[in-house]
Amino acid sequence: MSLPFRDRRHAGRALASKLRHFRNQDVVVLALPRGGVPVGFEVAELLDAPLDVFLVRKLGVPGHEELALGAIASGGIRVLNHDVLSMMGVGEQAIDAIAEREQKELERRERAYRDGRPPVDVEGRIAILVDDGLATGATMLAAMRAVRRLRPQRLLVAVPVSAPETCEYFRREVDEIVCAETPRSFKAVGLWYEDFSQTSDAEVRDLLARAAQHQLR
Repeated sequence: MSLPFRDRRHAGRALASKLRHFRNQDVVVLALPRGGVPVGFEVAELLDAPLDVFLVRKLGVPGHEELALGAIASGGIRVLNHDVLSMMGVGEQAIDAIAEREQKELERRERAYRDGRPPVDVEGRIAILVDDGLATGATMLAAMRAVRRLRPQRLLVAVPVSAPETCEYFRREVDEIVCAETPRSFKAVGLWYEDFSQTSDAEVRDLLARAAQHQLR
């Protein structure tokens, strides 16, 4: 059986073909690094739209770091999971300490990826959040909630492949979701790519720089 996508760039072109109706509209493509950037690059190119990274960092419960008490995102956004906070009894000082540590890492990555370019303005525009796939959707959910605070006119999530139930869940959370493939036997995002090798920081920087140059033409 042949897989739907050769690699992330191929997946991005397949996804972009389902978003053609947004061409010539005031769109900004926000890609979740690192794997979402090659996908987002292809979408932004076809839509002739600006491309930016939208970084999300999980805030893990001390001693149970796999459990997210919330997340921080690009633009100084903090989203908290109040159910987890009350259950685990994490105090405000502890939250601030965790957020400060993760904020430094987020800022480091933003500097590395953007190379001095300011974030793309989202307010009043159609924002399309892109990743290479959705499994549980936890990271995308944090990103979506953070982008909402930047006051886009409309907010979309677009991915090449998703677990069917995750794609369905996001229909209630965003203005529109586009999942190019929703295989019933989903299991994991990487299983639907022939090449799912890790995207490097260098590739992220290169694609963002190329997208920025394209917008200057």
